[in-house]
Amino acid sequence: MTYPDTTETLKLLKELVSIPSPTGNTNEVITYVEKFLQDLGVETVRNRKGGLIASISGTEQSKHRMLTTHVDTLGAIVKEIKPSGRLKLDLIGGFQYNSIEGEYCEIETSSGKRYTGTILMHQTSVHVYKDAGKAERNQDNMEVRIDEVVQNAGDVRSLGIEVGDFVSFAPRVEITSSGFIKSRHLDDKASVAILLQLIKQLKTNNITLPYTTHFLISNNEEIGYGGNSNITPETVEYLAVDMGAMGDGQSTDEYTVSICVKDASGPYHYGLRKKLVKIAEENGIDYKLDIYPYYGSDASAAIRSGHDIVHGLVGPGIDSSHAFERTHQSSIENTAKLLYHYVLSEMIF
Repeated sequence: MTYPDTTETLKLLKELVSIPSPTGNTNEVITYVEKFLQDLGVETVRNRKGGLIASISGTEQSKHRMLTTHVDTLGAIVKEIKPSGRLKLDLIGGFQYNSIEGEYCEIETSSGKRYTGTILMHQTSVHVYKDAGKAERNQDNMEVRIDEVVQNAGDVRSLGIEVGDFVSFAPRVEITSSGFIKSRHLDDKASVAILLQLIKQLKTNNITLPYTTHFLISNNEEIGYGGNSNITPETVEYLAVDMGAMGDGQSTDEYTVSICVKDASGPYHYGLRKKLVKIAEENGIDYKLDIYPYYGSDASAAIRSGHDIVHGLVGPGIDSSHAFERTHQSSIENTAKLLYHYVLSEMIF
């Protein structure tokens, strides 16, 4: 048995996190994924929301599976051009302003021009602002310093920058000799890389799936509705491949695959959860069961939209979710192994 190549997965991951794709502006990364799949001979179609669906026919076509992962990331949008020539932001996705303080960013105009900048507190200089360390990190106090000669709002607009332009955060991706991957946007591009490598493994080795299987590359997960459409009536099992969140009281770590028991939407399907655990135990795959109290996935979005499906959630363990994230290649490997055996398994009913 040959599992998907982890080295190739990590190379793919570095490429994916380096493509700016805040929710609402994901065409570039969807095009990248689309070409990757089409080069493998995989049938793909885009939905009207801009997401991508890849399909592989299986032996049984009356019952389908769907696996979903998302390429959209946290980001921001220009809310206001300040008289000083700095930019005020409005956040895209659920994260805190303090998690992006000091981060390099890129502003993309509606015409496609791109400018770099840095996200800073207005009261950054301790030589000027007595309470620099105490000021609240919020929309009013944080701003983008553009790397162009701008002294007022007119100068900024002359560059083509306007309210509504998307702002993406530099990933600063690094893979250490000890096997750690640290980067922004591991949520959920780590899982995208895993799923793409799985598809490549299936296609290059001419592996026949027991059921027709669809792979949704979602582009609206961070705002809650990426997985609520384009589910075929034949779909029985729907598995979201996203991150496992770490913190106090959590069992998830950076070395195993996380199998979600429950999140803010409620419990995931008990039968599918038990099946995933059985697959892991039978194949020597390290896993952890966990509950994420402030979390929702494309699988929970699908359930909320009324689809009659069996839903589950798995993924690599990610430290510092929705900030500067980190995982380990062993978590990538365990997730890849679980998914490999899952797509080859029999359905629970």
